[in-house]
Amino acid sequence: MATQAADKPALKTEGTAPDAVVVRFAGDSGDGMQLTGGQFTLSTALAGNDLATFPDFPAEIRAPQGTLFGVSAFQINFGSREINTAGDAPDVLVAMNPAALKVNLDALKPGGLIIADTGEFTKRNLDKAKYDSNPLEDGSLAKWDLLAFDISALTIEAVKDFGLGNKDALRSKNMWTLGLALWMFDRDRQPIIDWLKSKFRNKPEIADANIAALNAGHAYGETAELSGPLRQVQVAPLPAEPGLYRTITGAEAVSLGLVAGAQLAGLPMFFGGYPITPASAILHHLARLKEFGVTTFQAEDEIAAICSAIGASYAGQLGVTSSSGPGIALKGEAMGLAVMTELPLVIVNSQRGGPSTGLPTKTEQSDLYQAVYGRNGDAPIPVISASSPGDVFECAIEACRIAVEYMTPVMLLTDGYIANAAEPWKVPDPDSFAPFKVEFLTEKNNGDQLLPYKRDENGKRPWIKPGTPGLMHRIGGIEKQEGTGNIDYSPENHQAMTDARKDKIDGISVPDQQVTVGNDSGKLLVVGWGSTFGPIRRAVSNCRARGLDVSHTHFRHIWPLPANSGELLRRFDKVLVPEMNTGQFKTVLRDQLLVDAQPYTKTSGQPFKIAELEAAIEEALK
Repeated sequence: MATQAADKPALKTEGTAPDAVVVRFAGDSGDGMQLTGGQFTLSTALAGNDLATFPDFPAEIRAPQGTLFGVSAFQINFGSREINTAGDAPDVLVAMNPAALKVNLDALKPGGLIIADTGEFTKRNLDKAKYDSNPLEDGSLAKWDLLAFDISALTIEAVKDFGLGNKDALRSKNMWTLGLALWMFDRDRQPIIDWLKSKFRNKPEIADANIAALNAGHAYGETAELSGPLRQVQVAPLPAEPGLYRTITGAEAVSLGLVAGAQLAGLPMFFGGYPITPASAILHHLARLKEFGVTTFQAEDEIAAICSAIGASYAGQLGVTSSSGPGIALKGEAMGLAVMTELPLVIVNSQRGGPSTGLPTKTEQSDLYQAVYGRNGDAPIPVISASSPGDVFECAIEACRIAVEYMTPVMLLTDGYIANAAEPWKVPDPDSFAPFKVEFLTEKNNGDQLLPYKRDENGKRPWIKPGTPGLMHRIGGIEKQEGTGNIDYSPENHQAMTDARKDKIDGISVPDQQVTVGNDSGKLLVVGWGSTFGPIRRAVSNCRARGLDVSHTHFRHIWPLPANSGELLRRFDKVLVPEMNTGQFKTVLRDQLLVDAQPYTKTSGQPFKIAELEAAIEEALK
């Protein structure tokens, strides 16, 4: 897809069709906004638009109904051009209750459209949302277009023939709303109808009620168009290369990438996990892939999860575990064990706001220090970072490759945004990935003597399956004697083994760092890592379109850094590092490359906005 100069959608209700639109569905956490957004995403992908989504939901499993902290939202940016982010400001806000309106109103662009359910704007719900008066009636929404009507009553009317009580009938309200959105953007209802029939195949009356609500919302669009601000908007499909496409979330992509990596290594995969937001979905997806030699194990705690994966690697499988910040902290000692035993292990860290329990459902990049430095002793491990939901697939394969080729644990960093967001993904050709088949040691490697820590040109020791005749060896967490693996506390041996483990990681071969957008030298280089890719890319492109001398590079390999990193960064007068923490990668760059990298940080639990980054770039260039 070609790079575009802007990512600032504007909804136009007449005249020239917009090339991109941002829609946000918001309601109570029980209103089904994530489901509504997910199905609208499906219809948008089938319509051929590029897209990016941002699910944003509360940490509470079921917050009190109608409260501000119980609001759940789903934002989608879709268009006929390349889409890099979920968008800065919605063009359309669908607010299912007063709390949803209050929490999300400030984000809506001036002149945007509010669609509100008047049936929920009762005195009780207005009080819960801390409104002194009804905003639908007091003129406070004058700078936006407002379409307010009783979605609740219309839903009840639409499903009355199915004998449902009001409470059950209102569960179809999200489908009514989805029907209206499908009409508004000229989307086909049939895929949603097919999905409803499949989902409720054992309860056909529920399926029929939801389909009736969907159709009623769609039909209402034509009526509302006659006298209100609502218009049907055409967003043309984006021309794309031929191939098989699907929408994919980061959690799905990492799961598929791990399976692909294990297949390329010629190994069965064992996944030991423990439920934690936002990493839990990886276990759910992998559990459905047993036919690819995947064994999944939900352990009793985080420590058992990683230790079981280490045990699987010792036995000759590819051990994998995943968690988020607090769980990664619990896994720290076992990571040191994997470093000491020099066994392959992939650790997926889906970062969230911290510290401690922190912000379980919000995104952050604050585990980088933990990933690079967070173990006792000198225990270096490679760290890889994914930049988007689709990019996680290749990153997971790369993590598997490094783990088996260098006999080391590897940490793969994603975050809450990547894990939950979705984007179109062209399914790659399996033959385009080079295999890295594993060879186990089957006979003694030093004449008639076995040296389990004899290293090859990469510093890697051999992988020995337990029970291989004649290859019994000692393994564990106490320092090993160089070569033999026997316990050795001597100062000289510990120095040699510490150096050997460090040199192995430092010597890992990774691709040179490239400039993603802009020139290879100049006044300002914006350095990113992780999920900041989309906003940085768009902000830099926008600034370059205005003539500013700025470029963008994005790091996948965090540790070790690509060999040319220092030389690349020193070609620019200034280096700016936006990240969703207090400046952690900035510190790594200063430490390792001796460059005066400057931080631009954010820890709100929300992704960067393009406008924020454009302002930071302009300030840095003054």
